[in-house]
Amino acid sequence: MIEPDELADVARDLESRGEAYAVATVVWRQAPSSGQLGGRAIVTADGRLHGWIGGACAEPSVIRAAQRLITAGESALLYLGATDDLLLPEGVTAIPMSCQSEGALQIYVEPAKPAVHLVVVGHSPMARVLTELATAVGWRAELMTGPEFTAADVDPRSVVMVATQGHGDEDVVKHAASAMPAYLGLVASHKRGRAVLGYVAEQGIPQHLLDRVSTPVGIDLGPTTHREIAVSILAELVKVRAAGGFAGEQPQRTELPLLETPDAVDPVCHMTVPADDAHFPYEHEGTTYHFCCVGCRDAFAEDPARFLTVTEA
Repeated sequence: MIEPDELADVARDLESRGEAYAVATVVWRQAPSSGQLGGRAIVTADGRLHGWIGGACAEPSVIRAAQRLITAGESALLYLGATDDLLLPEGVTAIPMSCQSEGALQIYVEPAKPAVHLVVVGHSPMARVLTELATAVGWRAELMTGPEFTAADVDPRSVVMVATQGHGDEDVVKHAASAMPAYLGLVASHKRGRAVLGYVAEQGIPQHLLDRVSTPVGIDLGPTTHREIAVSILAELVKVRAAGGFAGEQPQRTELPLLETPDAVDPVCHMTVPADDAHFPYEHEGTTYHFCCVGCRDAFAEDPARFLTVTEA
């Protein structure tokens, strides 16, 4: 079983790479389930599980539920166990599970958004303060000069703030726009912003990329100090993020292979399982059935008619 400090290390590593994940915690158990009260695990967006929340019956269901919750950005309380004649409180998601242990679990799954990756390009006092403020609110902020910056420094989840303020603005905007970050801002006046974007357009950067550049940025405070300008820019970025404006932050569905696998219902225990080769496929009269464990598959193979009659009824 993974230790709490190891789990914290996993979380820090995922956050440093900007990967979304969910934390699954066992909040209730019915013996003899192998899951333990307080047991925790981290589930990544691509379906990896670190930690322990239960055995082979519980893990696949929790992983798939966690992936969906990461995509939706929602938390949920899952009930895993027999669902016959079961009355659950509103808001609890029931996942049928009737493996050999006959235990049950309630697991709270909470997605954790990765820290915003903010790249501030510039060397002015305002750029330094903006980087410090973003770090203070838990963002992963980097400061680099215009000549240092390339498109390779960002990815589709990054937020880029061009604060070169007249020192190579055009080149930085060109590189940043080509990387298609989640958000791209240019610190400039209306007039200066239009001039920069016009010049970059003449250099052959497609207009649809330039249309994604926000300028000017920050709340208009009138005449103010560089520190206050940095505060106004961060305030606007926080507002944009809260409204879902960092569209590249969330992993795309194509990055979640387990979600693309069709579901199947185990005809023995009625648990929903992925219809893949890892879930004990068994062909009977031209139809392939999938099972949560070898025990269910073998029971079905011994007398398919017994379970198919129950399923059809």
